Amino acid sequence: MTDQPPLAIQVSNVVHRYKQLVVLDDINLDVPAGSSLALIGPDGVGKSTLFSLLAGAKRLQQGSIHVLGTNITKAEARGQIQPRLAFMPQGLGRNLYATLSVRENVDYFAGLFGSAEEARIAHLLDAIGLAPFADRPAGKLSGGMKQKLGLCCALVHEPDILLLDEPTTGVDPLSRLHFWQLIDEIRTARPGMTVVVGTSYMEEAERFDRVLLMQSGRFIEDGEPSSLIARYSAGSLEDVFSILTGNQDPNTADSPMVLRTPPGKNVPIVVEGEGLTRRFGAFTAVDSVNFKVRRGEIFGFLGSNGCGKTTTMKMLTGLLPSTEGTARLFGKPVDARDIEARRKVGYMSQGFSLYGELTVQQNFELHAQLFGLTDDARRARIDELVERFGLQRFCTTAANSVPLGVRQRLSLAIAILHGPAVLILDEPTSGVDPAARAMFWKEIERLSREQQITVFISTHFMSEAERCDRIAFMHAGRIIATGTPSELCDAQGVSNLEGAFIAYMREGGATESETRPLSVTTSDSPPSAPRLFSPRRFWAVCRREAIEIIREPVRFAIALAGTLILSLAFGFGISFDVEGVSLGVLDRDRTPSSRAYIEEFTSSPYFDLVLVAKDDAEVTRALRTNRVTLALDIPPGFGRDLLSGRRPAVAAWIDGAMPFRAETVGGYAQAIHLRAVRSIARRTVASPPAYRLEPRFRYNQAFRSLDAMVPVTIGVLLALIPAMLTALTVVREKELGSIVNLYVTPLTRPEFLLGKQIPYIAIGFINFILLTLFAVTLFGLEIKGSLVALVLGGLLYVAGTTAVGFVTSAATRSQTAAIFSTAIIIMLPAVEYSGMMQPVASLEPVERWIGTLFPTAHFVRVSVGTFAKGMGFGELMPTLAILAAFWPALIGIALAFTRKQET
Repeated sequence: MTDQPPLAIQVSNVVHRYKQLVVLDDINLDVPAGSSLALIGPDGVGKSTLFSLLAGAKRLQQGSIHVLGTNITKAEARGQIQPRLAFMPQGLGRNLYATLSVRENVDYFAGLFGSAEEARIAHLLDAIGLAPFADRPAGKLSGGMKQKLGLCCALVHEPDILLLDEPTTGVDPLSRLHFWQLIDEIRTARPGMTVVVGTSYMEEAERFDRVLLMQSGRFIEDGEPSSLIARYSAGSLEDVFSILTGNQDPNTADSPMVLRTPPGKNVPIVVEGEGLTRRFGAFTAVDSVNFKVRRGEIFGFLGSNGCGKTTTMKMLTGLLPSTEGTARLFGKPVDARDIEARRKVGYMSQGFSLYGELTVQQNFELHAQLFGLTDDARRARIDELVERFGLQRFCTTAANSVPLGVRQRLSLAIAILHGPAVLILDEPTSGVDPAARAMFWKEIERLSREQQITVFISTHFMSEAERCDRIAFMHAGRIIATGTPSELCDAQGVSNLEGAFIAYMREGGATESETRPLSVTTSDSPPSAPRLFSPRRFWAVCRREAIEIIREPVRFAIALAGTLILSLAFGFGISFDVEGVSLGVLDRDRTPSSRAYIEEFTSSPYFDLVLVAKDDAEVTRALRTNRVTLALDIPPGFGRDLLSGRRPAVAAWIDGAMPFRAETVGGYAQAIHLRAVRSIARRTVASPPAYRLEPRFRYNQAFRSLDAMVPVTIGVLLALIPAMLTALTVVREKELGSIVNLYVTPLTRPEFLLGKQIPYIAIGFINFILLTLFAVTLFGLEIKGSLVALVLGGLLYVAGTTAVGFVTSAATRSQTAAIFSTAIIIMLPAVEYSGMMQPVASLEPVERWIGTLFPTAHFVRVSVGTFAKGMGFGELMPTLAILAAFWPALIGIALAFTRKQET
């Protein structure tokens, strides 16, 4: 009796729900080590959920899962096996970083898994055909190239289990061939590696040892591909799929509709490209492309990944301007401003471009209104499309939460919602199951044949390309062949379109991307257990975050220049100084005494005489129009009454629109009034006061607003900008999907948060240094106290304020919520309760506690103490100790909100 191989994966009685919807219903599965398994099934049956559970990305609700003999429901055990797993999630480049280059993405994953072999990384890129694009940002790769890069990142550490969820979605046939050749090569070199793949390509599923078919959250069939085909007397696995899912008669599955003769020369040309060229810098994406598509024609656009298909389609829709040449729709050059022409076009992009936060129904309603559908027509049309595309059960679900295939159905339904004359569809069936693809093409053919709608479509399914009237093959930015499917096959002497495609691509030079032998380590020793904190993983996250900041111009500019610009606004714009106040006078006395009284005001630096009024109306008008801030009304007999010892009343009208400034102006006016009266009435003998109070300022003797404001505004600005920048870090990864790399790699939460925070602390500290230099050189302040205390306080403070952003980022689900909640949390304590407006000690008890529990009030003590009061390091030590406590406390709260699994 032969020994059975150990189980790599064991799933027992797993149930998973999203609210009331059961997506996995009592799943049981055993996968032996070294085997290969393909998971197939209609869209939305739970395949991706099962992959996420196997990878440890989702928290298990019910049942048990053992991977490599380890119960992954426990966090510590899951951390032990993550170095031996690789997971490539569903979606085009979902786990990649758009601003990082191909090589930098691979290096990042190598850092997370501790794989540092330079030769292996270079060899892996070369083997999968990405070496020529090593310096290209991932965000500028085609969909298929992103999938290749995702595979490189998954394979960088030589895993024992490889989980691939729809890995070849959007990948051209030649690249798919190379993709699976690479997987086969690795499996040959490492026979103990287990491969589990989800795929919508039935011909790919036939490559695997075993196929599992899912339906309604359950496994309904299991076996070897050849056995399943024989069991159901089917011609292919796709026929088996159709039989078991009950969507199609196997005798008609995937059979093309009988095509009519392509439109003749008398049929008008609707879509045209003439010498169409598009360059991005020195790179030519589309090079002198020419084509003509007639009304009612289905024109297929096929090519290798990154050849320029999507760029060409964007030029046809006006989303991208052409560098050279002309794109025409309905005989007129494409103009993005031509609204009427755009209403006649339906466009479905390669990536999901609808509003993910809106429900399916809300997306329909929004786009119907944008295209001007009236109420009755809108309701009828939406109901028709919801039923036709099988979207009833998803109407109340957010669009970004539905399965990939359902999203594609929704996108196509939205594209045809307004009844366009031209449909431009960029890989509309990528990631869609065979039954849904058949439904898609039934709809496309109906639109073309019955309604004479012109369809310009790209696809990587050769069975779909055979349904087109004509096809253009594109490679490296050029169209290398055009014709009917039969003409292209005959020209290459092959029996099917896939063979013709591969032959044309190789003629065009695509052989350069073929796989090359890949060296693989065959050691059976498992990777060492991950440490709680790895400097290598920490540095990988830190470096990646720094690169992303630098390569996003707007974010980088705000990070460096935002605080400096605001410091100028605060420093020069917020002033409580009373100098040059506009003064108006209505002198009803017109005596030497009244003139002497006015001169006391004008000779001071605080008031400038701008108006000598003739009557009350002129005074009122000047105050209303902001011409004067203070108006003096000197009564008749002012001089006589003053010299006779009486106290004449002078009316002072003050613009009180700004109460604080008005109060200050009033105080200055009162002081000058008393001085003027004493000066004029020298002959009046006054009794000496019993005592005299002489107030003197100990600090800021010049009483300058800048000396008081600038040290405080440094603290306010270093709270606002750094915290709002970090508020986007974690939640952004949640929205983009790259947070899955935290879930499924050995990366720990402290490494993740601290690695992301360090670049922002560095930026915040640079801002602190620049603000301090501004204070000294531009605003004329002097550091009178301990410079060491000020610098240390600045470093501790930016560590604390950036940690505030991480708390809100980890606790929220959207970037909008994160940025607004951070602004609210920061502004009140930083401005109201930090000592900026009034001393903390004079606040009400609750307000004083809020100020004490926020770092700004403590940093203001350090800043004011060193700039104005000359305090030494020893005097500021208690405050510095309090500042030092904020950072670990806030990071601890952020860690508590950060999950290592999706809940």
